Amino acid sequence: MRQTKFLLGYDIGSSSIKASLLETDTGKEAGASISPKKEMGMISVQSGWAEQEPEDWWNHLKIATKELLAESGATPEDIGAIGISYQMHGLVAVDKQQQVVRPSIIWCDSRASEIGNKAFREIGPEACLKQFLNSPGNFTASKLKWVQENEPEVYSRIDKMMLPGDYIAMKLSGTVSTTVSGLSEGILWDFQSDSLAGKLLEYYGISEDLIPKALPSFAIHGEVTKEAAREVGLKEGTKIAYKAGDQPNNAFSLNVLHPGEVAATAGTSGVVYGISDEPEYDEKSRVNTFVHVNHSAKQSRYGVLLCVNGTGILNSWLKQNLGLGNELTYDEMNHIASSVPIGSDGVTILPFGNGAERILENRDLGAQIVDLRFNRHQTAHLFRAAQEGIVFALHYGFQIMGQMGMKMQTVKAGHANMFFSPIFREAFVNTTGATLELYNTDGALGAARGAGVGSGIYKKHEEAFETLSLIESIEPDTYKQTQYNEAYQRWVEKLQSQ
Repeated sequence: MRQTKFLLGYDIGSSSIKASLLETDTGKEAGASISPKKEMGMISVQSGWAEQEPEDWWNHLKIATKELLAESGATPEDIGAIGISYQMHGLVAVDKQQQVVRPSIIWCDSRASEIGNKAFREIGPEACLKQFLNSPGNFTASKLKWVQENEPEVYSRIDKMMLPGDYIAMKLSGTVSTTVSGLSEGILWDFQSDSLAGKLLEYYGISEDLIPKALPSFAIHGEVTKEAAREVGLKEGTKIAYKAGDQPNNAFSLNVLHPGEVAATAGTSGVVYGISDEPEYDEKSRVNTFVHVNHSAKQSRYGVLLCVNGTGILNSWLKQNLGLGNELTYDEMNHIASSVPIGSDGVTILPFGNGAERILENRDLGAQIVDLRFNRHQTAHLFRAAQEGIVFALHYGFQIMGQMGMKMQTVKAGHANMFFSPIFREAFVNTTGATLELYNTDGALGAARGAGVGSGIYKKHEEAFETLSLIESIEPDTYKQTQYNEAYQRWVEKLQSQ
């Protein structure tokens, strides 16, 4: 039996902060807590903008941690290491005193899109794609450039830029670092030279001094300080041994580490993430390639990511804004939706209401309900059309990945968020034609497993997944595939008419 009883994983999302304890010997979840209980808000002072206060993440992390320890009965001394998963692509900027100088510009903020598009044109598409595997687009580097151009006084006070997980690790340890995987997600990594993206930084006029030291995802990123231990309720000296963006971490949590393996998630946004050993790219940067968590000089591993911004947030919006408020649960919404046939009786939803969409070449269409008929369609049709529209948008991105040579015969997902819905699962397998495997894991548990690997509590990756269990495997149905394909073709026609 291992001396360490538990591993602590944090999932720093834009909706909430989740903390989970994993028993090191059994691999079972020993407890979990989420804060806030309702979704965190976003600051949106202009259309296409989305910000959050990093201090809010920290405060909710403290609440979640204290609730977790109180409810599980675990003591701080029982925790061997900490892992952190976080919302990708956000910009956190701090001064020399490690104080935040402005709200975080988070992942779904669109303001820097044209800055990145201009860099793509002027540096040159071929150079960008070969060196960065992506257009600078609306990623973290471009967001930092926006601050430089529009808030010069704020920019002058920045000592280090970070990703959201880097900020949380800094608050816990007082140490500032990032990861190679994290730099790649910000378009701050040159894949040809395996170093910082000097060409882009030079073009933007951003000093390399603003970029923290990069460590592997599985490494010691600091130890909990005396002050943080007092604030959070943890033990001083506990090691932070893993950091990863939410989608590479979701893949890791599902043991998706090798070429040909595919993971999916459908929380606020929806993502499909496939592994390759070659640095592939889409010429239009509609899907994006990043360094995966287990990439090394000896073993190349890249994650190809397609993202649809408006998935769970669309379902949540429907729940809150159809005059129902908290009267209906999501299970009840699913039951209501099931009364409507495949194709939602002709009503179509384009789920693009959460910022510029990469699969649409950074266009911001807004969400749209198309072909709504007042004398025919009811709430149930909208509930079903929303879930189908989300799946159709993901399948649209699937096909881009297929053009890059990626095959998706089996997709792994955690039994969480939209994958709780039987309608969503049915639409997913029959639209994509892929077998769906559901597992008993999530982002916080994945981060805990990562901490076990990074700290050496687990001696190898395989050991971390010995207890990962398959809940359900769902195969496509030939008859339903035909019906979903017809509905998908109608959906594509509506999209292309925009």
